[in-house]
Amino acid sequence: MIVNGIIAEYNPFHNGHQHHLEQCRKNTGADYSIVVLGSNFTQRGEPALLDKFVRAKMALESGADLVLELPISHTAASAEYFATGAVSILDQLGVVDNLCFGSECGNTDVLRSFAEILLEEPEGYAKNLRSGLAAGHSYPSARNRAITDYAPALAMHENVLGFPNNILGIEYIKAILKLGSSMKPLTIPRAGSGYHDRMLSSAYVSAKAIREALLSSEATTVMDSLRGQIPEAAHQTLKQSLSETPPITLNDFSEMLLYQLLMTRDQGYDRFVDVSEELSDRIGNQLNSYQDYATFCDQLKSKNMTYTRISRCLLHILLDYTKEDLKAFGMDGRVPYARVLGFKKDAAPLMTELQNKSEIPVITKLAEAKHQLPPHTYELLCKDLRRGQIYESVAARKTHRALRDERQIPLVIL
Repeated sequence: MIVNGIIAEYNPFHNGHQHHLEQCRKNTGADYSIVVLGSNFTQRGEPALLDKFVRAKMALESGADLVLELPISHTAASAEYFATGAVSILDQLGVVDNLCFGSECGNTDVLRSFAEILLEEPEGYAKNLRSGLAAGHSYPSARNRAITDYAPALAMHENVLGFPNNILGIEYIKAILKLGSSMKPLTIPRAGSGYHDRMLSSAYVSAKAIREALLSSEATTVMDSLRGQIPEAAHQTLKQSLSETPPITLNDFSEMLLYQLLMTRDQGYDRFVDVSEELSDRIGNQLNSYQDYATFCDQLKSKNMTYTRISRCLLHILLDYTKEDLKAFGMDGRVPYARVLGFKKDAAPLMTELQNKSEIPVITKLAEAKHQLPPHTYELLCKDLRRGQIYESVAARKTHRALRDERQIPLVIL
């Protein structure tokens, strides 16, 4: 049995994602593909447009065999922590042979070279980096120059760190090396539009372009124009979901965030994950001019702190995700359980292999999790579920329905 591991957000799933799944299977001869899916908040510090069960269903309809959840604690995190958590889940399953990911570079060896330098931080590289920062260069610029000065053979690839999927790919390889995993990294060149491309002009458009199209007009009315960009079954699932629940956006959480910022103002905000003392002071000083979530991110961003990082920091405050909570997972960033969101019935042999080989509990029923997990790990899961209820509460309010208990939501089984 050959098994591929894939890390994704599928926000939402589109043709490029299906192409990636197919090419990974073709290049490795894999029998099964396991996807570790970002939870209801994304690595950019924003809510996912669709909830995780809808996105899991779209993935299963389009080539995935098993979908596991990456906890919110790791989903809405830096690229390094996001990658470490997701890779650790796949590694601890004991059945995954290949970690497959898309990249703009399309060259696994080149990405591995960058990963090794960034992981080991040899003195030559570290000295170059310090010099670049002292000269006033931004961190990304100084890091890029430090790598190419230390390893001139990589100079022809100096733009590698300028692309988001390359950066995540490097972090995946770093995580494999750091964890001592036997999984083999394999990158597939990204097909069609770039990560930030907003155009809907090809069969392979970016998820960003699809999100913006859905948010720019009545979501259900734009669906026909997206039919060519999303696999048919996934398109129907998306259409059905949007007819029931409007897209969830950052500003849907504006009032919740303001409440949390006001309630925790006196203690400062630097106890929350990724929030520095400097940022904490800026938040406090500008709080009286707060308008909404997105506008506040714009107000707070600076030369040294991007909109995305600010958004993640504010999300950590909203979700009450503290540095003490981060320590509770352990400094190596491993996730100590694997929670199933959905699977295909014909993946039964894979599920049997997991039962026999997984080093961590594989949770298929939340009601039984308390008996599967040690008390400390069960509390981590419960905290993640409570944070997930923040997203669910917004979805319930927008659709004027009752708040769902996640413990009662069935797995997606196809």
